[in-house]
Amino acid sequence: MSTTDRNRVQGSDGVRLFQNRLLESLTHVHPIVPLVFWTPIVFYFLWQAAGEERLGIGALLLIALVAFATWSLVEYLAHRFLFHFNARNRVSRYLVFLFHGVHHVSPQDKTRLVMPPAGGLLLMSLLWWVFSMIVPGDWLEGFMAFFIVGYLCYDYTHYAVHHFDLHSEVGRYLKRHHMQHHFRDSTRNFGVSSPVWDWFFRTGISNRRTAPVRQRPAR
Repeated sequence: MSTTDRNRVQGSDGVRLFQNRLLESLTHVHPIVPLVFWTPIVFYFLWQAAGEERLGIGALLLIALVAFATWSLVEYLAHRFLFHFNARNRVSRYLVFLFHGVHHVSPQDKTRLVMPPAGGLLLMSLLWWVFSMIVPGDWLEGFMAFFIVGYLCYDYTHYAVHHFDLHSEVGRYLKRHHMQHHFRDSTRNFGVSSPVWDWFFRTGISNRRTAPVRQRPAR
């Protein structure tokens, strides 16, 4: 991000994305909001899957496994290729900054650690359309229910690693993994709720690595 761009979006209370107060307010969200917004939708989809489609416990467990694995891959790919897209012009650079670069400029901003419902609804609507062409029809509602649960796990893992002193071995590992992405090398460690795909695609940071930090400038 250029100095001119940074000055244009920097407000007196931190990073400001829009001069319009309404638009700016939509970029901030209390962390409880995604849980309140998405939980009824999850239960509705599960009710549809178990009631209308008459799927049993075994089928739902299998769907959950597939949906969670799919979410973890979508999370990794979106973070790596969309949120860190190597933009070439001013408009695309600003869009990258709008969706993710702002988080790298102000990583401890509590109001920008979970996705606002407006953006989340747009994303889930698009993915519903994509998955409707891939997932069997009687699986779709159950798949989306567990996919959204995977997204919520990501949102709150992200919030926790930024704002809580995690004491469990898993929590400490995830926190270190994500903080290395922020403060050591932003071109690696793209998984937040899971490091599995960083291991698979070899984009993780080795603790024995001694190469210099390559913190890509935020846009």
